[in-house]
Amino acid sequence: MEFITTKQWDEDLWQKTRDIYNVAFGEHATKPEKIIRNMFARGLSSLHVLKENDEVFAMALTGSIPSSSVLLLDYLAVRKDLRGHGIGKEICDYIIEWARSEPQFKRILVEVECDETSENQARIHFWEKCGFHLLDDYKHCYKWGPQHYMAMVLYLKSKPATPLKGEDCLKYMATFHKESYKLD
Repeated sequence: MEFITTKQWDEDLWQKTRDIYNVAFGEHATKPEKIIRNMFARGLSSLHVLKENDEVFAMALTGSIPSSSVLLLDYLAVRKDLRGHGIGKEICDYIIEWARSEPQFKRILVEVECDETSENQARIHFWEKCGFHLLDDYKHCYKWGPQHYMAMVLYLKSKPATPLKGEDCLKYMATFHKESYKLD
């Protein structure tokens, strides 16, 4: 198996990952392809893929937040028939090491739904197994949906003297989403 990361739009690679993205997140709960293309055109995003030959097993979209040392792990998905075999952790570990090799990043943020459901608790547990810490001091609700979100953080270097608070993290994420939807 091999990992690939690209900061440029790659139509062929996207065609191989799009179904994994849509199945995992639902066509209405994801950023439209037009916005993802825009994120790449504006230098905001990277696509990470775990594959063997032409077969894609997992994908992730990360975003850099302008004027910050933050990497946002925006989407991570494993092909449905391969879930529960450690592939999600494998691609997450790869992204963490990739981020450590990029000097501008000091931390990775993930936004998680935090309403009390077994599915949401399982997702939070997954991110904790990957080394992320839940910042449960602040919940956020976007105007377009009823779900509540909290931030999770993984420090790539040492934990700073003044760690981030959940509200600060969610502001970074809101900035990223706002930048993502700006069309040139």
